[in-house]
Amino acid sequence: MRQETLGIVIGGFIPALVYGVSGVFTKSSTNAGVSIAFYLLAVAGGVVISAIAFLLLSPHRPSTLVGLTYAGAFGLLWGIGTGCVALALTAYAAPISKLTPLYNMNTLIGVVLSLWIFAEWKDVALGRLVAGALLIVVGSVLVAGA
Repeated sequence: MRQETLGIVIGGFIPALVYGVSGVFTKSSTNAGVSIAFYLLAVAGGVVISAIAFLLLSPHRPSTLVGLTYAGAFGLLWGIGTGCVALALTAYAAPISKLTPLYNMNTLIGVVLSLWIFAEWKDVALGRLVAGALLIVVGSVLVAGA
């Protein structure tokens, strides 16, 4: 298997599966009764366990303060988004089947920002990228309105 293909499997398909299943656990935990604060603390515990596993199983790279700051900013933003999903489930009885396609439109924000900040527009087929982005939006609207 080519290195790029392996990267797509490890960084694309496996996370899609894991993130998809995680939505079920979000709904299950809020249905079982958990405050948003304790929900996020339990999630943080799961992240710590996965961090230890990656520390033991992956090659070590040096860390910089700048890199750690970006990672902390990611964690803060991810925690806010995850807390908002839990709030929508608990306080507003929103169905996870409708929330998931909506919050997964975050990919479009990531695409636009990476095209701009990292100049990835130089290395992608913009026509196919735009067509795919439109399909994501149409699909999300259809599923959310179901």
